[in-house]
Amino acid sequence: MEALNVKQNEETKENLSKECKADGNGAASAAQSLPPEDDDEVQADGPSQDGAPGASKKKKKKNKSKKKKDPLQQTDPPSIPVDELFPSGEFPEGEIQQYKDDNLWRTTSEEKRELERLQKPIYNSVRRAAEVHRQVRKYMRSIIKPGMLMIDLCETLENMVRKLIKENGLQAGIAFPTGCSLNWVAAHWTPNSGDQTVLQYDDVMKLDFGTHIDGHIVDCAFTVAFNPMFDPLLQATRDATNTGIKEAGIDARLCDVGAAIQEVMESYEVEINGKVFQVKSVRNLNGHSIGPYQIHAGKSVPIVKGGEQTKMEEGEFYAIETFGSTGKGFVREDLECSHYMKNFDVGHVPLRVAKAKQLLGTINNNFGTLAFCRRYLDRLGETKYLMALKNLCDTGIVQPYPPLCDVKGSYVSQFEHTILLRPTCKEPKQIHEIKDFLLTARRKDARSVKIKRSKDVVKFKVRCSKYLYTLCVFDAEKANKLKQSLPPEIAFS
Repeated sequence: MEALNVKQNEETKENLSKECKADGNGAASAAQSLPPEDDDEVQADGPSQDGAPGASKKKKKKNKSKKKKDPLQQTDPPSIPVDELFPSGEFPEGEIQQYKDDNLWRTTSEEKRELERLQKPIYNSVRRAAEVHRQVRKYMRSIIKPGMLMIDLCETLENMVRKLIKENGLQAGIAFPTGCSLNWVAAHWTPNSGDQTVLQYDDVMKLDFGTHIDGHIVDCAFTVAFNPMFDPLLQATRDATNTGIKEAGIDARLCDVGAAIQEVMESYEVEINGKVFQVKSVRNLNGHSIGPYQIHAGKSVPIVKGGEQTKMEEGEFYAIETFGSTGKGFVREDLECSHYMKNFDVGHVPLRVAKAKQLLGTINNNFGTLAFCRRYLDRLGETKYLMALKNLCDTGIVQPYPPLCDVKGSYVSQFEHTILLRPTCKEPKQIHEIKDFLLTARRKDARSVKIKRSKDVVKFKVRCSKYLYTLCVFDAEKANKLKQSLPPEIAFS
């Protein structure tokens, strides 16, 4: 519209100039007929032209430019719900990875793109859950340190998830109990009420937690180790998990994904207290498909070769998780149980114990078929429920999930991400920490930094999405730590 108005003004001036040539007095009349170019400059210092004595002076108008409100920023620690940070309702995508080989046609297929548009509400729900997970994960990484009570760590994380996701019964909230298994305990351990376990410097902790919106679950995990001697163990599982993500795709066979994971995992060695161990894939732990309100939806993604020939299919969600161990690479159930989950396919089972009926009602109303732990029942005000819970387990309504342990004295690490096999591409539900690092890193202009010797600076390139960054670190030790903390698929040079 602005271009059109300018053109009309030019035509008006041309017409007026023609009239001026035709009429000797046209100049004066044209000047009077032309509107002022800017109303802000029109003002009368004397009486009005018609001679009205009480004419008031016109004040000069000033265009007050409205200041644009800065976008809402997350607090530290995070406390603002993510839907308030994204008022448009559109949440950021995860890292997009294209299909390869015979599935390249999916990238440009108009039919597949239309299928994606139809699924947009579901994708957006998952992205909202993923954004909550990312923000909580980022904050927890910054505060975890030796000496923390494990129960305090879990409650801090869970309360933050509830706040950022706006917990609302079965519509939004925590997808399963926070797993914080230590050392040889691989999975399914969280402290029960009264547990006084303290995180130690030489511990290897697997922090596994999930979020969900309308039953669409995001399941991710990472490992924390303060002692640098465990770095190769963590790197093995991190690299193996990312290999699994790369190998996954529509029509990919689960056995092929498992074989690729094992090959990468067992190429690593770790030296612990002077003894060298080969990192082993835990052969009886798997990744899994995810369904609405169903954390294990039927398909298992092995992390060793020789698995099933089943193929991955379009539209499926998978949790790609790997476990690397310095022990036997085989886990068994042990220790006190804390994780429970109502069986997804269970029908009506008559119960005779009144307390069991009441407890089942609490489970149905607050968790449905999502996993829960005893601390969650305590939080809801349940008391003296252990016998009722045992009754529900004995009748098959609720399934207990005791901790899974390798041999005592060994160490197990874990990394996990959720991926979505979209019709045109695969979307891991994660945003790499490198993006957060680049946003918060202290930047200096290279021309303002005086470098006497090139060996004083360690330079390497980091690929983040489609961009390539050159990082300069003024300390070789810090550079090595930074490289180890970044995802392995990022290219270094």
